Amino acid sequence: MSLSWPLPKNDPWSTPFAEVLLEHLDIFSGATVLDIASGGGIPAFHLAEKVGPTGKVLAVDIHHGQVLRARSILNKNLPWLQFEVGDMKNLPPTLSQFDRITGNLSFMFFRPDRYEALKQLVKFLKPGGQIVLTFPSLGTFDSLWNRIDHEMELRNLVKEQKALAEYIKERPSANQAKEWLKELGMEKVAVFERPLEIQSGPSREFLEHPLLRGGFLEDAYECFDDQALANEFMTAISNDLPSFIPLTAQRCAMAGWKPKAI
Repeated sequence: MSLSWPLPKNDPWSTPFAEVLLEHLDIFSGATVLDIASGGGIPAFHLAEKVGPTGKVLAVDIHHGQVLRARSILNKNLPWLQFEVGDMKNLPPTLSQFDRITGNLSFMFFRPDRYEALKQLVKFLKPGGQIVLTFPSLGTFDSLWNRIDHEMELRNLVKEQKALAEYIKERPSANQAKEWLKELGMEKVAVFERPLEIQSGPSREFLEHPLLRGGFLEDAYECFDDQALANEFMTAISNDLPSFIPLTAQRCAMAGWKPKAI
């Protein structure tokens, strides 16, 4: 029987990352799942369908509006799925442990201290449980950042170029994620990367692209104190689309298992 809560086909960002998450998540009927940075419910709804009424999925997001929207979609369906407002980096210590911890596009929000946030999170994983998190890893949209860096150099925008370098340096790599899980004593640690090409036209279509302006392009604008200059600069970049396509994101899944209690 097919699932009635599949991953939505019309989501060009969350669904492709969730597909990678589900590839590596060992889910089972009756499992308890903590889904962090759950957003609009991709893949929380799908996970709830998989674990069934004997399981439980607690989906947590820091944004009240996201939780309200997810609850409105849920309505009275899947009563074992619960959406709550909460900070994944400051979960209440009384929270129970879970068989699985998942987070789609979550790891990028662990900053500034990703290792410490990860350390706190795995405390809520049962011995023998699995954690799988996805994020756009280092290398995502590198062609764009290289083009922006080159333009900054041509214009002698020293301060802005330094800010861009600091942003790029801060992005986590697949290898970093793998090492952090190992340092936390996780077993069967693995990371997986899958490329995802983003399609866009030039000029306004690029600057207002929902997957770019909502996050990644904002980081470029934040390199500038002068937003008028930022707008002129990014408009010039947007009109030179052939110089940085294909525009490719790296979908990364990091996975590990907590050792069983002796």
